Amino acid sequence: MALQQTRASACIVVYNGGEEAAAAAHSLLEHTKGVALSLTLVDNASPDGAGAWLQEQDFGPQVRVLRLAQNAGFGRGHNAVLPALASEPSDYHFVVNPDITLGDDAISQLCAWMDANPDVVMATPRLLFPDGTEQYTAKRRPTFLALLARQLPLPFLKGVEAHYLMRDADLTKPQEIDFCTGCFFVMRTKAFCEMGGFDENYFMYVEDADITRRAQEYGKVMYVPDAYVYHAWHRDTRRKWKNFWMQVRSMLRYWHKWGFRLI
Repeated sequence: MALQQTRASACIVVYNGGEEAAAAAHSLLEHTKGVALSLTLVDNASPDGAGAWLQEQDFGPQVRVLRLAQNAGFGRGHNAVLPALASEPSDYHFVVNPDITLGDDAISQLCAWMDANPDVVMATPRLLFPDGTEQYTAKRRPTFLALLARQLPLPFLKGVEAHYLMRDADLTKPQEIDFCTGCFFVMRTKAFCEMGGFDENYFMYVEDADITRRAQEYGKVMYVPDAYVYHAWHRDTRRKWKNFWMQVRSMLRYWHKWGFRLI
C-alpha cells in the first residue's frame, strides 16, 4: 500500500504587480516536486487590475485565483484561504510574498524537516537577496529600539539591530526564534486553522510577529538555514512615510496586546 503524499498549501496575497506574483507562482510550481502543492493567489482588489490579469493566466489545476471586493490587508487576505483549508486540509501551509522565488525545492525540504521535528509548529528558511547575499531574518521579539534601528542607520543602534537579528547566534544550524518573518514561513495547517490565521486587527506589518507569538502556544518556532528562498524585499517602509507610520501603528497595537519593550 502506497504512503499518502504530504499535502502542502500555499497562499500569496497580491496588491498590484500581477507579473511579480505570477513569477512567484511559477517558481513555486516549478521547484516543488516532493509534495502535493496547491496554491491560492488572493487579490486584494488591486487598482492596476492584477486580479483580472491573474485569472487569465494558465497556471494549471494546482492554482486558483481568489479576488476580494476590497483591499482587506495582509492578514485578512491570507485568512481568505481558511474555508478552503477547512474543507480540504493540507498538512502544511505556507505564507508566501509575491516577491519570493525559489532556487530549489524549499517547500518539500521544509515539510520533511517539520515531519522529522514534530514539536515544531512554525518555521522559516534562510532568506537571500536575489544576488545571493544574506538578509538575516532570524529575529528576536520586536522592541522599540529594534524598530528604530531597522529604519534609521544610526551608528549607536547597530548593536541593538545585531542583537535583534540574532547575529550573536550560530545561524548555520536550526535555531529557535521569536519572530518568524511574514514574507515566507510554514505552519502546520491544523494549528493555523485552529488559531484562525492572522489577527485581522493588523492591516499590514507586525502581524507576522503577532502570529509567531500565538504559534508558540502550539509548539516551537524555528529558523531552518538548510532551506533557502530568494526575497526581493522592496522595503516600502523606508521609501514611503505612509507605510512607515502604518508600521508604527501596528507596533503600537502589538505592544498593547503583548506588552511594551524598549530594548
